Amino acid sequence: MTRAVLFDTETTGLEPLKGDRIVEIAALELINDLPTGRHFHTLIDPERDIPDEVIRIHGITSSDVAGKPKFAEIVGDLIAFMGEGSLIAHNAPFDFGFVNAELARAGLPSLDKGRMVDTLALAKGRFPGMPNSLDALCRRFDIDLSARTNHNALLDCKLLAEVYVELTGGRQRGLSLAADNTRSAVTVYSHTGTRTPRLVEPTEAERTAHAAMVAKLKDAVWLSA
Repeated sequence: MTRAVLFDTETTGLEPLKGDRIVEIAALELINDLPTGRHFHTLIDPERDIPDEVIRIHGITSSDVAGKPKFAEIVGDLIAFMGEGSLIAHNAPFDFGFVNAELARAGLPSLDKGRMVDTLALAKGRFPGMPNSLDALCRRFDIDLSARTNHNALLDCKLLAEVYVELTGGRQRGLSLAADNTRSAVTVYSHTGTRTPRLVEPTEAERTAHAAMVAKLKDAVWLSA
């Protein structure tokens, strides 16, 4: 079982080393590259103003973050949630840069860039010369964008999780097989992230044919139990 965390930030601007701060951060847990439903999400008091031109992008105003925790107050829970596995983001150097600037202010070690997985770089490698924004990738993979009226860290994480599955192998990776004595349950993950269990049960003829095939095998492990 491989655990990774996908995350996204919304900020007051583009320059973390010149005083821009995080105003929202969200992270989703992935197990074997599929979302589990566990997530971390919070608005953050950036301890500074939020410029109007940035508000037009993500819609988060100073009144929205008034009274919200400062980064130093949530950093312990955030680092615990991020764990030790891969950290996935779209244009990951941007998000790593902001989180690392906040960690430095808190006197904490930076995120290890060796953990970085950049979905923008993955997309550029797969679709060179084409638009590879999150919106463009969602449209390319037929992922519903109707809820995305502005940038929102948690929604963007959920959309990116679907994009990431497509970039790393497609929806067939969401198939999981669990066998009991008579039948297998196949769980199908759709592009919306929902799960539709479908039971697949062999016919009597298929069981007979399988038994005949196994009987012809030398030292078949199926017969050793």
